[in-house]
Amino acid sequence: MEKAPTANDGRSAFYAALKARDARFDGRFFVAVSSTGIYCRPICSAKIPKFENCSFHRTAAAAEQAGYRPCLLCRPELAPGNAPIDASASLARRAAKLLEDHCGSDTSLEALAQRLGCTDRHLRRVFATEFSVTPVQYLQTCRLLLAKNLLTDTDLSVVDVAMASGFGSLRRFNALFKSQYRLVPTALRRRKEKRTESAAQINLVLGYRPPYLWDAMLAFLASRAIPGVEVIQDGTYARAVVLAGPNGKPHSGWIRVGHLPQKRALNVEASVSLLPVLPLVLARVRHLFDLGSDPQAVHEGLLAMNDLAPGLQVLGTRLPGSFDPFEMSVRAVLGQQITVGAARTLAARIVNTYGTPVQTDILGLTHVFPSPEHILALEGDIESHMGPLGIIRTRARTILALAQALAARTLDFGPSAEPEREVEKLLELPGIGPWTAQYIAMRAMAWSDAFLPTDYGIKKALAPRTPKQMEALAQAWHPWRSYAMINLWNSLH
Repeated sequence: MEKAPTANDGRSAFYAALKARDARFDGRFFVAVSSTGIYCRPICSAKIPKFENCSFHRTAAAAEQAGYRPCLLCRPELAPGNAPIDASASLARRAAKLLEDHCGSDTSLEALAQRLGCTDRHLRRVFATEFSVTPVQYLQTCRLLLAKNLLTDTDLSVVDVAMASGFGSLRRFNALFKSQYRLVPTALRRRKEKRTESAAQINLVLGYRPPYLWDAMLAFLASRAIPGVEVIQDGTYARAVVLAGPNGKPHSGWIRVGHLPQKRALNVEASVSLLPVLPLVLARVRHLFDLGSDPQAVHEGLLAMNDLAPGLQVLGTRLPGSFDPFEMSVRAVLGQQITVGAARTLAARIVNTYGTPVQTDILGLTHVFPSPEHILALEGDIESHMGPLGIIRTRARTILALAQALAARTLDFGPSAEPEREVEKLLELPGIGPWTAQYIAMRAMAWSDAFLPTDYGIKKALAPRTPKQMEALAQAWHPWRSYAMINLWNSLH
């Protein structure tokens, strides 16, 4: 399996990867060129710089702290991130993911360390060891690159760009942008072509490592889409959204995601009403569509599946995540021992009765799924609310327990989560067994190594093996068993 070079490999290994312009290394490192003062992605189409002019950095933040500014051609802000398996490997990477996802809010180092269960001093130390920059410097780069993306791809005002990117003031944004990039923000506007973007929406692109089986991803999401909340049509995915901003105020709107295979990216449209929570929206889109995945690593780790049936493991298979972890978790509970279609019907009844109405311009998008707080605010027994919808008592109580745990933050489905620990917590809730707990971990926490030997589809795909035999077979698929299950489910269609 091809791996990204490490510091111990020496500059020559990085340079060889750069010369190959191999998309597998995109986002794994950045090259800084001393003769131009610019840093690039390893896939940049510009002329390959001389070896003696190159230095190599693990992150964009490290390149910027070394005094380099981002390339306007390859646009480092579009590089895909790390795979979930990498992100859970260290405290520093979990912290980095939280900073990326919440760069639009006023995140303090103390609060970040508390969420990760360590001291801020320890977090600074491990972060500097891993990334060669401080958490504050990393956060600054996240904000600058988001701003650069918005300036390049949208017609938002510079003030709106500054606020959406997490800068407290336009003055501070202008000063930092000019200091780091030696450009004023409006210079990027002069460089870009005239756009026809609607004033009511924002258009951005998010990169991935190819290939990407887009049709398979859409088919999976379409079969589980909740009417009123999600719509899949004409090769795009759309959903209604309500997210709380940094000050707790809810912001509602819609998103629509399409595929741009020629750009190795997804196109993300969002209503301008979501601008105050745009970093969180983009983070959830990345999670839903598994944009940090390394498809080559997954493919080579699962090639043994093809001994069971030729073509069973398909290069480019992605792990469907979730946009709303509570919504997905409730849907998993509803799906216990019934068909996918029946669970979808029950979820739609919950939305129609207790969902929050949202105004959108997309036909079929009318509501968002009720939040944990909304469920907890229902008066009387939960059974009296769920029973008339066709949801049995045990499922209703499980939904209530999930809402209580998420509202109290005793469960963590976010970027800082450690899936194995959260699975243990889930198993302590009433009505949640191994199937439900691992399915939630797979989709809500992007756990790459879940396995469900009692699942109907898995049993059918691996018949006539017993669950014990399936468990033994799947040992060879570590740490990609979740991707193996997606392949097995896909093989049934």
